[in-house]
Amino acid sequence: MASGQPFPLNAWYPAAWSHEVQPALLPRTLCGRDIVLYRRPNGGVAALEDACWHRLLPLSMGRLAGDEVVCGYHGLVFNASGRCTHMPAQSTINPAACVRAYPAVERHRLVWVWPGDPALADESAMPDFHWNDGTEWRGEGGAFTSLKCDWRLVVDNLMDLTHETYVHSGSIGHDAILDAPFEVTHTDRTATMTRWMIDIDAPPFWGRLLGKPGRVDRWQIVTFQAPAVVVGDVGVAPTGTGARAGDRSQGVNGAFLAAIAPETETSCHYFWNFVRTFRVDDDQLTDSLRRGHVDEGRGVYDQDHVVLEAQQRAIARNPRTPFYNLNIDAGALWARRLIDRLVAREQATRAPGQAAE
Repeated sequence: MASGQPFPLNAWYPAAWSHEVQPALLPRTLCGRDIVLYRRPNGGVAALEDACWHRLLPLSMGRLAGDEVVCGYHGLVFNASGRCTHMPAQSTINPAACVRAYPAVERHRLVWVWPGDPALADESAMPDFHWNDGTEWRGEGGAFTSLKCDWRLVVDNLMDLTHETYVHSGSIGHDAILDAPFEVTHTDRTATMTRWMIDIDAPPFWGRLLGKPGRVDRWQIVTFQAPAVVVGDVGVAPTGTGARAGDRSQGVNGAFLAAIAPETETSCHYFWNFVRTFRVDDDQLTDSLRRGHVDEGRGVYDQDHVVLEAQQRAIARNPRTPFYNLNIDAGALWARRLIDRLVAREQATRAPGQAAE
């Protein structure tokens, strides 16, 4: 990682699921910035600096009055643009009295915030997360907020799925993944890891979903979108039914979705979902899959959660860098290169002596 700034700021990061943002004050920290979110009367989302201009009490400790936030310390009022509209015990308002307003966009059932230069916030640069829309693909996800690990460790985890054999041995893990060849390709903003496992026994999770006996062809096509989105196209089909050639009609196709936001240098928010294109009207299956991924510490994502936080604790005790790398790390290494390039680009365009946004 380039020095001086731990993550790119000029990017869209997920701050909350849409259903989390209500007409109430919701504090979140993104890229080291304390932000308070709330739903406006017009249905839009506001994102303000979570510190009153006057004495820096978090605005999230105040209350919402219609479209404005009332500070819980001395009653200063701020509108959705961050401008102070009322000061106690005086009729004039200091024109400098404002808090920062962050660009916020609601898309793909998530609220995304731009923590960097607001003049550079470009909605056309939002990550593609359409699998999460709840239309063609069906699934109900969740979030680990304040996951105690560097956000890049989550990316590493998702870009190298050989860990499934060991971390998820009772569900999606399978020894075949260890020997199957894989390919990593990249563009200037994406990295993709592609692996096909041909004519194997189905892992327990996929065997149950397929509901057919016999051996399968399995695929994992995982794409990272810089700086913090990962989408995994995954599934199985009976061997020889044409899945690798493009016909997946005899199989079952899912996608694991990860939208990640750095909270601090050693913590992050991880918004996840597992969606599918089969049995999309089966609400019981939707609930079963959600619980299979997060279920009182036993789900697939729970298992990753434990590993990632333990890894971060070990990093703190053993601060050697860089990690040692294997061939299986090729996808993760490309993802980190793309992240580093974004950080370096921001640093190069910042004026000498100018602090990060």
